[in-house]
Amino acid sequence: MAMNETLDKEKIYADYHLKVRSYVAKRIQNTYDIEDVVSQVFLKVYKNLEGFNSSKASVSTWIYTITRNTVIDFFRIQSDFFQLKAEIPSNDKVDEELLREELLDELASALEKLDERERDIIILHYYSEKTLVAIAELMHISYPYVKILHKNAINKLKEFMT
Repeated sequence: MAMNETLDKEKIYADYHLKVRSYVAKRIQNTYDIEDVVSQVFLKVYKNLEGFNSSKASVSTWIYTITRNTVIDFFRIQSDFFQLKAEIPSNDKVDEELLREELLDELASALEKLDERERDIIILHYYSEKTLVAIAELMHISYPYVKILHKNAINKLKEFMT
């Protein structure tokens, strides 16, 4: 490259910051969390810049993938907000916590298997507590279609988690 690494990083930040922030802001509501996730994305980009291979993907695709995965990681870490209802036969707190973590990991893995639109609907509805009507407006699609996508996503999650 003709430019030094610092300039490359500055250019990447200048070119992609608003796009990354917009993507994250559509999925996460809290301003502080948005800024944290955007920062994490660019830290990962900078850390892995030397390993980027332009023959495998464009810079924008690579950054999009990092952004998407960082948002998924955010929700996995914030999994305490997901309230899974499961009967736990043991009174032992350690067993209960391990089972809960296992279920949350299973849920996170199942969410990753959904297509992006379905995953967004589930996250916006259950984590961000948005109504399906609000999600339809946010995603610029019809309410009936959001209902169909929501139902399909729930059915897929049930299938993935059994």
